[in-house]
Amino acid sequence: MELTTADAAMDRFDRQTSRYGSATMVLGLLLSLAGPFYLFFFTDLELSWPMVLTAFVAVAATFGVFWIVEPVTYYPILGSAAMYQAFMIGNISNKLLPAAIVAQSSIGAKPGSRRGDLASVMAICGAATVHLVSLLLFVGVLGSWLVSVIPAELIEVARLYILPSLMGAVLVQAIVSMKQLRPTIIAIALALLMQFVVVPVAPALGMFATAIVVLLSIVLSLVIRDRASTPPAEDEALVN
Repeated sequence: MELTTADAAMDRFDRQTSRYGSATMVLGLLLSLAGPFYLFFFTDLELSWPMVLTAFVAVAATFGVFWIVEPVTYYPILGSAAMYQAFMIGNISNKLLPAAIVAQSSIGAKPGSRRGDLASVMAICGAATVHLVSLLLFVGVLGSWLVSVIPAELIEVARLYILPSLMGAVLVQAIVSMKQLRPTIIAIALALLMQFVVVPVAPALGMFATAIVVLLSIVLSLVIRDRASTPPAEDEALVN
């Protein structure tokens, strides 16, 4: 009876998150386009549709591949409800996804399970709260003072190394939390091969390098996976 109640609650949760999540995403899209539409139709900037189309094509050529790769790669870990949160908040790969992975690992929840989906939702709520509070405190309240007391040399060093250190920490955290040695080795080997062999030989593939490595990592991990291992259960009960 408890399991039936949990199943009904999760079904209701999925329906509500899909309904309100879709509405929120549409509202976010409209709000994000409101500024550009205002500049286009109600100002004297002399913008034209060919200019807008040219700018869109330039952006799509660089980032369009992520429109497909990111949802496909994030969904198995985050689940539907957390996906709505993640794409509204942003900073998915370097903040929200690691938070979800660590939360799932901490409670022993498998990605894609109901416990894993709920862990992702709560982890993203926590990560967003910490992010907003830290921004309010260290940027909104103390930002000017911190910039004035930190030496310029230190700021320059931080600016140079902040991205590599951040991505390195996220990568190590993901590897330790997921504990999937074979896919990790495959992904790292393909990334190194793409960066130091394929791209120098064929520079035109540079903008598609990430997508190619992600897709090949998924395919190779599936092809050479351990077929003798016992397949995971279809789902985990929310209650014991």
